Amino acid sequence: MTYRSQATADPDHDHHDTSNLTRAEAEERARLIRVRDYRVELDLTGQGQRFTSRATIRFSCTQPGAGTFIDLVDGQITGIEVNGSPLDPTQVYDGTARIHLPELAEHNTVTIEAECRYMNTGEGLHRFADPVDAATYLYTQFEVADARRVFACFDQPDLKAVFTFTVHTPAGWQVVSNSPTPTPQVAGEVATWRFEPTEVLPTYITAIVAGPYHRVNETYTSRDGREIPLSLLIRASMSDFLDPEELFAITKSGMAYFEEAFGRGLPFRSYDQAFVPEFNAGAMENAGAVTYAESSVFRSAVPDAAHERRAATMLHEMAHMWFGDLVTMRWWNDLWLNESFAEYASTVAVAEATRWTSAWARFATATKSWGYRQDQLTSTHPVVAPVRDLADVLVNFDGITYAKGASVLKQLVAWVGREQFDTGIRRYFDAHAWGNTTLTDLLHHLEQASGRDLQQWSAQWLQTAGVNTLTPHVQVGPDGTITGLSIEQSAPDEHPHLRSHRLAVGGYTLDGGVLARTWREELDVTGEQTAVPAVTGRPMPDLLLINDDDLTYAKIRLDPRSLATAMKHLGVIDRPLPRALVWSATWDMLRDAELPATEFVELVLSNLAAETDSSVLLTVLRQLSA
Repeated sequence: MTYRSQATADPDHDHHDTSNLTRAEAEERARLIRVRDYRVELDLTGQGQRFTSRATIRFSCTQPGAGTFIDLVDGQITGIEVNGSPLDPTQVYDGTARIHLPELAEHNTVTIEAECRYMNTGEGLHRFADPVDAATYLYTQFEVADARRVFACFDQPDLKAVFTFTVHTPAGWQVVSNSPTPTPQVAGEVATWRFEPTEVLPTYITAIVAGPYHRVNETYTSRDGREIPLSLLIRASMSDFLDPEELFAITKSGMAYFEEAFGRGLPFRSYDQAFVPEFNAGAMENAGAVTYAESSVFRSAVPDAAHERRAATMLHEMAHMWFGDLVTMRWWNDLWLNESFAEYASTVAVAEATRWTSAWARFATATKSWGYRQDQLTSTHPVVAPVRDLADVLVNFDGITYAKGASVLKQLVAWVGREQFDTGIRRYFDAHAWGNTTLTDLLHHLEQASGRDLQQWSAQWLQTAGVNTLTPHVQVGPDGTITGLSIEQSAPDEHPHLRSHRLAVGGYTLDGGVLARTWREELDVTGEQTAVPAVTGRPMPDLLLINDDDLTYAKIRLDPRSLATAMKHLGVIDRPLPRALVWSATWDMLRDAELPATEFVELVLSNLAAETDSSVLLTVLRQLSA
């Protein structure tokens, strides 16, 4: 999922609320049952506040005679049948979220019929009436645990199964789901859509999008030779604003990139992308049926930064097709990893597979600055946070989950090496395809590929909060050469944790009106002081940039000579990323009272007009007006 607005939750939530599944309950249920498949039938032809849902679930029980529960929120149950015997809903449904299933056999078939509620909150099956033409549009949103608002299910990520959807709609509608769209059977005013069984999926990435959507179709040839149908959907009244050429170009470029990077084709047989109204997130990685907020379709001219951000969102969701959908977290405590990987991978893909080759500059100034900001608040927390239950998930859905997590993954790539990281990821997918994993599984494959012990790295980076500050201390001899360079690492008093950083130091020299890098040294920084002997004897550059290429997650400082150079010549640095890093460094120095506000304003006035990167430009303008 792509984050858009801060979710809220009561930190003192009631852990006995039956809609609030605990981790312990989920682990016990996963120990007890194995789900084979679901057959789900939805009747969406009515005009009332509810729709008819019928779910048949086949599953095995490792302990015959034991009981468990299946989830259904706000359902008016009309029938329950377990292994051919009817159950009285008033005796087994708690009226809130759980249906008790007693005395299970080794192999079980459960059928539950209910009238479920259309939602207008972006949870479950959302219904929207277009004020332009009164047309009705539907779409599902199930993360974290809202599939249970649409059909009875075991709504937790490690109980994956095959789903077969049958959907009844008014004739003339479009419907997409997690398998290719079938030709509907039309009888009078009703169309019936019988989808083929899906791949093995968790409940939260199943999806139905239905309504009189405007649809544009295309195809993509996968690396394994499959012709994969693609489509774009948007409500009819907004169809004139859709830009299929750009959207399909991004889709195909990203798909080709990820198939090559991950060593396997798209895991699904179709790839539909729907831009939906009143969406309460940015986007959602439903398997083969991605949904986006329709604000991603531009109704007027927008800065190029908006196009780049949209491309990043599209490739974020696409990365999830492998990391999250093909291989799924066992429990929500690894949500950070799911989202951080997609954020990291999407930025790599945008930079290497689209026209926005300076995507890491946007990441440094926009995404990463969000993480720094969140990490310096009293509400900060480690990247890996305990998730006791569903309510805890919402508490930690923030800039630490996305921005810091992705930044830390970029540091992990630098720590183990890009080639080794890519090898480890491919082995991870091969070993765990269609299954569930934890962080430990990923680290195991990265350790094997790189030879690096990642236990200490994990403890330093994932289990502590706060951001380090890296300050260069440079000595220059009478002849203008460097006689010594060290990097000082500090940490805030509230989170006094020093970390190991793999980073680069770059030297930039002004020549012919251009400030360009003339040398680069990569090293490990550990402890309070780290010497950089490799640069001794080199001419002191006009600009010394630690954390060049933005490999680590840390605030950086500029030495006096480098700051003076930046004040006059930041705008002529020859690449967007080092410019972005200097902009970020000076902003952090301003926030930390190490740079007067008047000097920051002078820096902006002297250099911003030369900034060519739209994302960096907009970020600095927002900072200036803060």
